[in-house]
Amino acid sequence: MLSKSQISLLKSVQHKKDRITHGLFLVEGYKSVIEFINSRYQIEAIYHTASFNPKVLKLSQKINISEISVTDLQKISSFKTPQDLIALVKIPTWPVLNNTMLKQKFSLVLDNLQDPGNLGTIIRTADWFGIRDIICSEDTVDAYNPKVVQASMGSLSRINVHYVNLSVVLAQITIPVFGAVLNGGNIYHTDFGSEGLIVMGNEGNGIRPEIMNLINKAVTIPRIGNAESLNVAVATALICSEINRKSYK
Repeated sequence: MLSKSQISLLKSVQHKKDRITHGLFLVEGYKSVIEFINSRYQIEAIYHTASFNPKVLKLSQKINISEISVTDLQKISSFKTPQDLIALVKIPTWPVLNNTMLKQKFSLVLDNLQDPGNLGTIIRTADWFGIRDIICSEDTVDAYNPKVVQASMGSLSRINVHYVNLSVVLAQITIPVFGAVLNGGNIYHTDFGSEGLIVMGNEGNGIRPEIMNLINKAVTIPRIGNAESLNVAVATALICSEINRKSYK
C-alpha cells in the first residue's frame, strides 16, 4: 500500500513543474517499462498490482519493486484504464550540444511543437530511422509529459531529447540546416548529403521567422491533392524516409 506522500509524489510528476522539481517521470505499461529497464535510464521504482508477476521482468539490476492496490494504481496513473505496471524513472541530463556531436548524422529540430501526440510519434519515428538526437525549442511540449511517453511506445528510452534556445544553438552550427515549409525545394530533388538538421515547425504557424533566418535550405513535400497542410509528425516521417532512401543509393 502506498503512503499519502508517495501517492502525492507520483501524482505530482504528471505535471511539468513537478517533474522538473523532482527530476522524475512515470512510464506506464509492460512494453514501455521493459524498454526503459533495458536502457540507460535510471529506474527509481516499479509499482505493480497483484495480477502482475514481477518475475517476468527478469531484472539484472536492483530496483525497488512494490505491489500496490488497484485503487492506488488508479490514483497515480494518467490513463483512464490503467495498466498493471508503472515505473518511476529519473530524467537524464544530456551533454551540452555542440557542432561536433551533430556531425556525420541527421538530427531533428522541433520549433514550438505543442501537441504531445505529435512529439511522441516523432520520437518513435526518429527511433525507427536511427536518429538519436531531437533538439527542441524551450517552448516545445515536454518529452516526459505522460501523453508523449505513451505515444512514443518506449522509443523515448533510446532518443536524446534536448531543450535549448534554438536561435543561439542554430547560429553556432556549421552543418547544413534544412527547414520544412510549404514552398521550399522538392525533397525528392534535394541532395541532403550525409549530415544535417531537419527543422519542423509549429502545428499551426510553422517555423518562426527568426529560426527561418538560420536555415540554409527550405524543403517541402510536394502536394498532389488539395489538403492545406500535412500533420507535422507525418511530414517528419516522410522527410526521414526520403533521407534514409537516398543514403542507400
